[in-house]
Amino acid sequence: MKCVDDFRLRFGNREYVPIMIGGMGVDISTADLSLEAARLGGIGHISDAMLPTVSDRRYDTKYVRDKLKQYKYNVANADKSEVQFDLGLIAEATDTHVRRTMERKRGDGLIFINCMEKLTMNSPKETLRARLRAALDAGIDGITLAAGLHLGSFALIEDHPRFRDAKLGIIVSSLRALQLFLKKSSRTGRLPDFVVVEGPLAGGHLGFGMDWAEYDLATITAEIQAWLKAEQLDIPLIAAGGVFTGSDAVSFLENGAAAVQVATRFTVTQECGLPADVQQHYFAASEEEIEVNTISPTGYPMRMLKSSPAIGAGIRPNCEAYGYLLDSSGNCAYINAYNRELALHPDAKRLKVMDKTCLCTHMRNFDCWTCGHYTYRLKDTTRRNPDGSYQILSAEHVFHDYQFSKDNKVALPEEAAA
Repeated sequence: MKCVDDFRLRFGNREYVPIMIGGMGVDISTADLSLEAARLGGIGHISDAMLPTVSDRRYDTKYVRDKLKQYKYNVANADKSEVQFDLGLIAEATDTHVRRTMERKRGDGLIFINCMEKLTMNSPKETLRARLRAALDAGIDGITLAAGLHLGSFALIEDHPRFRDAKLGIIVSSLRALQLFLKKSSRTGRLPDFVVVEGPLAGGHLGFGMDWAEYDLATITAEIQAWLKAEQLDIPLIAAGGVFTGSDAVSFLENGAAAVQVATRFTVTQECGLPADVQQHYFAASEEEIEVNTISPTGYPMRMLKSSPAIGAGIRPNCEAYGYLLDSSGNCAYINAYNRELALHPDAKRLKVMDKTCLCTHMRNFDCWTCGHYTYRLKDTTRRNPDGSYQILSAEHVFHDYQFSKDNKVALPEEAAA
């Protein structure tokens, strides 16, 4: 029986361990986690989700404080159209995070940035352009276009000196989505270097409706693979969503996938940005505690733990400080839901808003516990401590387990010292 290490992901004449750690925001896929993937010969991701906020946490900048101070007069106003991001500061925050990460890079692997189209920031096209170009300027190895179709993203950077140098890929959940992207971006004369095919068992936002259970990753991957072959397009496919063991990965690699993208098992590693107490919730979760809901203001279904503090929390919108999901008119679905509940319950000491959530604030505070379908199996990948808690793993241990395990086995860590 083969293991993942028997395969290699090829970009040109370079080879990599065919393991890509997915980009989890906000600051869940940390620089440290991506650096471990690169050191071990695979591909890691940092996320560009709310990078000014991440920069404040990691590099002692004051972007959030200064933005709130600038727009504090508007806090009680339902109209958020005046709340604009400074494009120069967005670029600066992105440059800081990417450059400092790349300066620390060791090993033969790569570091990509996961770039979310749905971070519309009250000016979708301009803010996306600023983020993409700043990442390229700062030396990122590649960009994975995520959370949206990105039909115009290639055009935003086609005049950049690194447009044909950096690895550029897109996440899709259907053949139709890939066809739309390729058609729209064809005029740039550049194909994506890779395509991540994300199935319905992935964590966080899904590229499906609430009928997600009617789809499966293997079928979607095979359909895209057959179409690419018929069109004589040689684009590596990377299977993602529900790849929980090395043997799961091998099954996709043997069927023609160039690599796998994995994330859930890395949420409970020391290098991950999730706080230790939240990681214990992930370990302890049962299958019944994992749900797909529609509380995200983006309009995409989202998989998370039912115990997420973000569910039902009726906090006041904090767009003046954050505002990453404001559309081009300054609207957000949570603002509408919050104002509706406020009008219905004007005297309530604590509002409950069940249908949407203030995603910016809750992701920043690690209160929106997005997760993959197989999160309930995490408890089987580690050991229990004497106090009943679960042993946090190292990213190297999880990476190597994917790389070398066989027979659907999961290697447990060495017992922690007493």
